[in-house]
Amino acid sequence: MSGILAGKRILVTGVVTDASIAFHVARIAQEEGAEVLLTGFGRLSLIERFAAKLPKPAPVIELDVTDQDHLDTLAERLGAHTDGLDGVVHSIAFGPQGAFSFLDGTWDDVSTAVHVSAYSLKSLTTACLPLLKQRGGSVVGLTFDAAVAWPHYDWMGVAKAALESTSRYLARDLGEFGIRSNLVAAGPLRSMAAKSIPGFGELADVWTTGRAPAGWDLTDPEPAARGVVALLSDFFPRTTGEIVHVDGGVHMMGA
Repeated sequence: MSGILAGKRILVTGVVTDASIAFHVARIAQEEGAEVLLTGFGRLSLIERFAAKLPKPAPVIELDVTDQDHLDTLAERLGAHTDGLDGVVHSIAFGPQGAFSFLDGTWDDVSTAVHVSAYSLKSLTTACLPLLKQRGGSVVGLTFDAAVAWPHYDWMGVAKAALESTSRYLARDLGEFGIRSNLVAAGPLRSMAAKSIPGFGELADVWTTGRAPAGWDLTDPEPAARGVVALLSDFFPRTTGEIVHVDGGVHMMGA
């Protein structure tokens, strides 16, 4: 049997380590039949080493989502490896340390967090439009539920709220091209990104003290990755502007 992404061409951003959700999205997407391309920022040689651990080798294209030249040339550079895209995965977020203090965070801190973590969903998607518009497709981003105020998350929570709104507006404006935009709200993971969050342990305690009725493993990125792959597939042909929670059920529990 062929996989649910058979014949699809998927761009995955945000592979930082082989423990990241993005890496496992790329792996599962390949296992489900997709051709996968990766983007990298910073130490490309390191990301290329992680790319070599995938079931099939995947090219790595340099991309800084705050660099307009990178965005303007992205479709052309991707075109050296593929003749189109059927899916784009946005797994990009960053906040300076000041963004994790709500009352003390400066505009420089906040603007950086919003630019990298939220606006980049729009800029990445529009940069890929020449390849996505050929036969439509699916844009899937990763969020951390912004409906509530979490301990220590502060301006990054605001940035995630902006990301969630951005996805809805993309869904509105790209529907005519057959392009869907959805998000997966994943529970916390002990990832490299988590190390930059002061008080991550207290935040994670919400999941490790029995609040997740379906259970949650802070070291297992596969459930969230599978949610992303499902939304990339054709099994959700009329679902757009949605946030799918993959968090063990914490989001729906009362106090």
